[in-house]
Amino acid sequence: MNKRMITVGARGSLLSVAQTEGVIRSLKRRFPRYVFTLKRIITLGDTSKTWSRQDQGIFVKEIEEQLLNGQIDLAVHSIKDLPSQIPPGLNLAGITKRADPRDLLVSRDGAALGDMKPGALVGTSSLRRKAFLMIHRPDLRVSDLRGNLDTRLRKLNEGQYDAIIVAAAGIKRLGIKGFKGKKISADIMLPACGQGALGIEVRSTDRQMVRLARAINCPRTYACVCCEREFLRRVGGGCRLPIASFARMIKGNICLSVMIASLDGKISVSLKKTVPVKKYLVLARELAEQALAKGARRILEDINNG
Repeated sequence: MNKRMITVGARGSLLSVAQTEGVIRSLKRRFPRYVFTLKRIITLGDTSKTWSRQDQGIFVKEIEEQLLNGQIDLAVHSIKDLPSQIPPGLNLAGITKRADPRDLLVSRDGAALGDMKPGALVGTSSLRRKAFLMIHRPDLRVSDLRGNLDTRLRKLNEGQYDAIIVAAAGIKRLGIKGFKGKKISADIMLPACGQGALGIEVRSTDRQMVRLARAINCPRTYACVCCEREFLRRVGGGCRLPIASFARMIKGNICLSVMIASLDGKISVSLKKTVPVKKYLVLARELAEQALAKGARRILEDINNG
């Protein structure tokens, strides 16, 4: 009997390919009667050097177009790349178990964040990471650093930076060894919405692909990430703004911590609340309204108009 071919779409970066291959292995174990093939798709974010902080979906638009057109059967994304609003006709049907959501400081001398020398140059293109650095280490210099994870590590090794900040999950998924890294506590650098999580996107009407995605879905991660994404959607922010949103399960409850900061770290709004798990969307909306009322709206307006 011929096995049905399932085409899985994803970005072509080393990290995206490694992540997607992991998802495909999980699907193969549960659905051995299918043949899964990876299709690498080039996105605007992979080719353009001129995108701005207001741009959304630059790492997923072309993938979602191929999904809608039937050129691929399902897509695997880093949740951080996904805009908080999914296009009509598509469904975020599954989110795999979350990896370590923390940020990682990789330096040439192995120093932790608190031990970095004043004036040290830290590379990151994340406005969230920049803002948190300015809050906790305003004596450091921060410079833009774009490119895939392997490119960022190469620039560090070449001496262009004293340290860089990356996602701990990415380093682990690529199996990179021989670097000097220190994980940054979430109490110091609250993770971005969806950091460490992978999403499975399918066409809403494709019941078979919805079933496949749900088979590898982690319910705890799904609830936490959807809570984070709802907060992001309600405040009107994107993944490239200095917004942190991180949810955790605690004894049958869900705890959401959020923070929105100005680029210089001098003004910030920080909130945290725990509720029963079933109220995770209500929690996200409540904290979004409170954050906007406490000054987050002004912070985001200033950044977008700057």
